[in-house]
Amino acid sequence: MKVKKEMKLIDFLSLSYNRKNVKNLLKYKEVYVNGKQVSQFDYLLKEDDLVEIKKENNSLLEILYEDQDFVVINKPSGLLSMSDGKEKEKTAYHYVSEYLKKQNKNQKVFIVHRLDRETSGVLMFCKNEKVRDLLQKDWNKIVYLRGYMALVEGKGLKKQGTLKNYLAESKTQQVYISNKEKGKLAITHYKVIKEMKNQTLLEINLDTGRKNQIRVQLSNINHPIVGDKKYGATSNPIRRLGLHAHAFGFVHPKTKKKYEFKTDCPKEFYGR
Repeated sequence: MKVKKEMKLIDFLSLSYNRKNVKNLLKYKEVYVNGKQVSQFDYLLKEDDLVEIKKENNSLLEILYEDQDFVVINKPSGLLSMSDGKEKEKTAYHYVSEYLKKQNKNQKVFIVHRLDRETSGVLMFCKNEKVRDLLQKDWNKIVYLRGYMALVEGKGLKKQGTLKNYLAESKTQQVYISNKEKGKLAITHYKVIKEMKNQTLLEINLDTGRKNQIRVQLSNINHPIVGDKKYGATSNPIRRLGLHAHAFGFVHPKTKKKYEFKTDCPKEFYGR
């Protein structure tokens, strides 16, 4: 992109990108002026300067928050949270680790929770092993907000409701509705946000965080999440799983300070 008049780099980039993306481009050192990498937001551009964006793999990361203990990202759909050892592809854990090591080569990163590969949204990592252990020890007490947006097949749901089931997992990693003796209690609250021709957009809040909980419970009431072939969906109008972790809140186990993070629901969830 060629500069037509003198202006600050951040103002020039803001002509093509929103402010959050501009900050990420500068933070990840992906902006080049006349072939030289520049990360200074108030760098003064001159007429006829050439500005280029050279993206690296870690541009997949959208950092929502970072401090001495945590890194919180907005994970894109299609990216694994962490490898189970079988996959060789890069994961959210890999990108966060790569990002942190650019700042401090000895910095470690610890995963706190996971999102399914096809689920997008708020995902938190710890920089501190002790804080990670404290979080996991009292997870259900410390985490007070787990909010999702879900696009499901069909319509006609009550305006709001609560789903309570016992979930178990088969040897083939298929989660299913079970009973009190064999399964673990899963509680999901939903509210209808918008009804469309063949789909319904729901806001979800969890009391529990079982594996595939939302997907299984919605499928059980004959409203599977769009794109979720594993649990009975027959349509995929948005070409991805219709599940986004849009809100996450917790109390810091040491400082007792409340942290809350929210992201926008993907536009495609609202239909056309």
